Amino acid sequence: MKHTNYTLQQLVTYFLKLGTWGFGGPVALVGYMNRDLVENKKWLSEDEYKEGLALAQLAPGPLAAQLGIYIGFVHYGLLGATLVGLAFVLPSFIMVVLLGMAYKVYSGLPLMQAIFYGVGAAVIGIIALSAYKLTIKSISKLEIGALKTHWLLWLFYVIGIIVTVITQREEVLLFILAGIIYMLVKAPPQWIKKPKVLPSLLIIGLGFWEYNQTTLINIALFFTKAGAFVFGSGLAIVPFLHAGVVTQFGWLTEHQFIDAVAVAMVTPGPVVITVGFIGYLVAGFPGACVAALATFLPCYIFTVAFAPSFKKIAKNQSIKAFVTGITAAVIGALVGSVVVIGMRSITDIFTAAIAITAALVLIYTKKITEPYIILIAAILGILVKTIF
Repeated sequence: MKHTNYTLQQLVTYFLKLGTWGFGGPVALVGYMNRDLVENKKWLSEDEYKEGLALAQLAPGPLAAQLGIYIGFVHYGLLGATLVGLAFVLPSFIMVVLLGMAYKVYSGLPLMQAIFYGVGAAVIGIIALSAYKLTIKSISKLEIGALKTHWLLWLFYVIGIIVTVITQREEVLLFILAGIIYMLVKAPPQWIKKPKVLPSLLIIGLGFWEYNQTTLINIALFFTKAGAFVFGSGLAIVPFLHAGVVTQFGWLTEHQFIDAVAVAMVTPGPVVITVGFIGYLVAGFPGACVAALATFLPCYIFTVAFAPSFKKIAKNQSIKAFVTGITAAVIGALVGSVVVIGMRSITDIFTAAIAITAALVLIYTKKITEPYIILIAAILGILVKTIF
């Protein structure tokens, strides 16, 4: 290993603190890492950080967690990646399990219902704004020239919206097909031009301890798929989760799902840790552990597998095109999911006002972040239910 000016213990401690106090979602967490580890502590070079960020954006899974795993890998290999990943995820996992325990006990009380009446509406506004930002960032700006240049990506995006709204579920095969088509159009790989041995995608099966509820197996399989096929922001996993836990399996009601997303907003660390909350509601503590492990393990495997040779991989135009095509369809599915969830959650003028206000506050102010908005929405929910 190359010489470092920090110990593995210092790095793990840093990520333990970031996982405990790091509010603001994936973009904010990635910014904290750059500020602290590159600019202030100078533990990483700018190039090392950029390589990690590029890998995190290209590979599936939660962005901030992947970058943390990569940073752990840079100077301390597999052990560093493992310990950093655990330190980053563990604090927020413990928090969502505790919140899950409280939710199971108190969710039927009028006060808790009033709180999540307001919180659920605010979450719709937050997710809608996030979907808009992801659209502009990952596909193109809403300008005539950009729309003409990226018309194929916009087509995948619109198809993703339509399929999600009509079927109320997300089709992984649609995402993969979009990636393949865009790759073939923009950057066909050499093995197509000169056929050799076709590369294969290895789907790694996960083994868990024996448990007498088949639900745990379904949780493991479903959340592994979610972790392996979701690219980009932590909120991009929302349509996958909604399709599975609400529509396909019926593990949670619509309102419980919105509450689960809200829990992710008010806790620090990666937004995707809401899977722990969902797992707890479905199958207690074992469900929380299996859901979290199944979601984060694919991104861990992808990161440590590709990190050693990433400089070459990052330059591969075919891989970039494949991921770009998938991302367009996935973001379209996220927008479709917002439409589906919004139609069920925005039930009156008060919830509509809270949702719109939450989005506008995030657009026009930088000081008021998601946790504060959720807190204010909870208070408004109590006031509305008390008065009306």
